[in-house]
Formats: sequence, C-alpha cells, structure tokens
Amino acid sequence: MSTESAVSPGVHSAPRELVFYAPGLRTFKTSEYAAHDAGEFVSISVTGDACALGCDHCDTAVLRGMTALPRARGSLFELCAEAHARGARGVLVSGGCDRTGRVPLLAHADDLRRARSELGLTIRVHPGLPDEATCKALAAIGIDGAMVDIIGHADTIRSVYHLDASVADYESALERLGRHGVPAVPHIVLGLHYGTMLGEWTALDIVARHPRKLLVLVVLMPLSGTGMALVQPPAPDALGAFFRLAREKLPDTRIVLGCARPMGRTKLAIDRHAIDAGLDGVAYPAEGTVTYAREQGHSARFINACCGVGWP
Repeated sequence: MSTESAVSPGVHSAPRELVFYAPGLRTFKTSEYAAHDAGEFVSISVTGDACALGCDHCDTAVLRGMTALPRARGSLFELCAEAHARGARGVLVSGGCDRTGRVPLLAHADDLRRARSELGLTIRVHPGLPDEATCKALAAIGIDGAMVDIIGHADTIRSVYHLDASVADYESALERLGRHGVPAVPHIVLGLHYGTMLGEWTALDIVARHPRKLLVLVVLMPLSGTGMALVQPPAPDALGAFFRLAREKLPDTRIVLGCARPMGRTKLAIDRHAIDAGLDGVAYPAEGTVTYAREQGHSARFINACCGVGWP
C-alpha cells in the first residue's frame, strides 16, 4: 500500500541555503546560472556507449553524452590527467552495465586510486550493483560517493532494466557500500515504471535503512529513440507529494533534485515543488527556479559538479 496519503500538506518555508548543481554532462546556462564550466567536472564512461542491458528508459543515450575511455590506447588515469591539466577538479566515472548489472570499475581501481592520490581529483562513480570486491576497492580509493539507483519493484527491474535481479539485490548493494565505508549516494527514479509510480515508496524505505551521504531524486525523462520516448511522467503534484514524504522520512539527510526530469514549464513546476518540500538543492535548475528560491527567502550557491559534491 502506498504511504503517499501520510504526507502532510505543509510547505517547508524556513530560510535555508539551496545549492544548485551543474555537472559536466552538458554545457548549461540560464540567466540565473551563467558561470557553468563543463570542464570543471568531467563525466567519463569506461565502456564508451556499450551496455549489456539496454534499459528501456535510457538505451545508452546517457552514455553517449560522456567522454569515452579510449579502447585502443590510454588508461583511465591518463584520461583523468588530461582533464586535470585542462582545469578539471573532479570526475564522474560511469559506464554501461554487464549482464549482472555491474559497471566494470574494478579493472580501473588502480587508475582511480592514482587520480585521487596524485591529481587530487574528487571522484564520483556509478557502480551499478557493486559486488564485494568492487566495494572494497572503492573504499580504498577514497571516493566522494557511489551513485546507485535503488529500484523498489521486481517488475521494474525485469521490464525496464532487463535484469535478472531482485529488490533485495539493490538493498544488498547499499549494505555492502555501507559496510565498507563507501559514501552511498542512492538515486530514486520517480516514474521509472513507464511513467507509473510503482516501487518508489519501497525504494525510499530501503534508503532509510542504510547509511547515505545524501539522497538524489530524479524523474523519468522521456528520451528520443528509447522505449519510453512517448511515456508521460508523473504529474508535478504527485512528485511534490513524494518530495515531501522523503523530506519527512529523512529529516537529517540532504536530499537533492537531480539532473533528469521533464523539460519546459513542467520542469519549473517540479523545481518549485522541490523547494517547497524542503529539498536542499536542484541540479540544472529551470529558468526562474533560482529567482523563486530567493523569493521564498532562501540563499543560493552554485557548484559545477554532481549533486552533493563540495569542493575542498
């Protein structure tokens, strides 16, 4: 049974600092956020645009926007060193999954360690469903965070991710990260099941049971050329209700509205719901979002990196 009915209608209006993020997935500019440097935080795919899953909502579209690790020459460390020489302060290291849902980061652990220790780069990773060895290696590197989608319904895992895994496998991934002391940055994709809110409340319960650096909420973003190109995402009011529930369930956790969500006027409506619900930040804010935040009495800070990254 959905717990959405337990959400109170109150608006979290106490003045606070809101952080607006713009990672290096694409160049970003609005009249309110004009100082974005996409080279400050670089996104790298260790598999290029290859992924064994071909998920219905993405089908490698997100990977195609990242810098691909050269297959014939060069190492991940060399790619990080080149980015650092051009002014990068941090990197997101991601990639496509294998058939078990794991991104092959373990083979690059030594390069990541060198990028952290020799270059001083802030390192975020997308590990997929990391196994024990991967979690142990990530802990030794000292990464800033491991970003893991948490899926709360078996039908979504099978139908959307095409993955032979269970909801328990996603909880186990968070448990392993926590046990090894890796900062977990769980993501919940609202409307992931073809625009329907299905397992999101279960995913939130899973997140609440495990250590986390912050929680990132994103919204299904219909992408051209994918199996969900024509899917209608959840309505902004439904999203706002979930934002408020997450805020109430995790009162001491930083919660951020992440990169993915529908565009246009809908995006601004979603951003306003996030601010009113008491969330702590917004990635790629819609035109008018920063102004709205300031009108509510909040201050604004801007960081050219993934959600929750704070430069030393």
